[in-house]
Amino acid sequence: MQDELFRALVWTDYRLAVLFMVILPLILLIWAFVQKADAIVRLLIIYWRVASLLAITVYIMIATWPIGFASGFFARILIPISLWFWVDLNEDIEDRPTSPLKLSLTSWRWATTIYCLLGALWTIPSLGCAFAPKAIQKFSCSVWLEPPLLFKQYFHPTWTPQFLGFLGMTGLFFYVLYLSYFVLIRLGKQGRSAMEQ
Repeated sequence: MQDELFRALVWTDYRLAVLFMVILPLILLIWAFVQKADAIVRLLIIYWRVASLLAITVYIMIATWPIGFASGFFARILIPISLWFWVDLNEDIEDRPTSPLKLSLTSWRWATTIYCLLGALWTIPSLGCAFAPKAIQKFSCSVWLEPPLLFKQYFHPTWTPQFLGFLGMTGLFFYVLYLSYFVLIRLGKQGRSAMEQ
């Protein structure tokens, strides 16, 4: 019974991730683009760059590679930072007249921030799956792999898990490379301004 409850919570987490991290920001991006709300479009493009770590994580987890647990955890930390970090975008959005788009964006930012931070706290125990030998074989770890494997069945039924994992690891390599460049070089030059993004 306890295992089934845990499985249900994991699946609920993935469903919430699809809602908050994919569907809603995609709707907001299209809406902001149509309304020509440049600051909101810029913020959402930055969001998609950062949130791509979630897609990378799914592909790594399809291959059942433990590093996916760590990348998923860090994605939940980086996403809220990306939503609130930029001083110029925050000011531009704040200065916009009240509108349904502005209200929707603000609501989504707060909801996503709360979801990510609570999710990060909730997934701290699963970080052991990334570092303990053979931990991935335990139920508490393997249950996290079920949604990515279902994703594979729907979207990549003929591809091998190892190839998809390779794509994920390649994406992770370039993600870490770009993040390192941004933190070590670009951040010092542009500070918290997104104008050069």
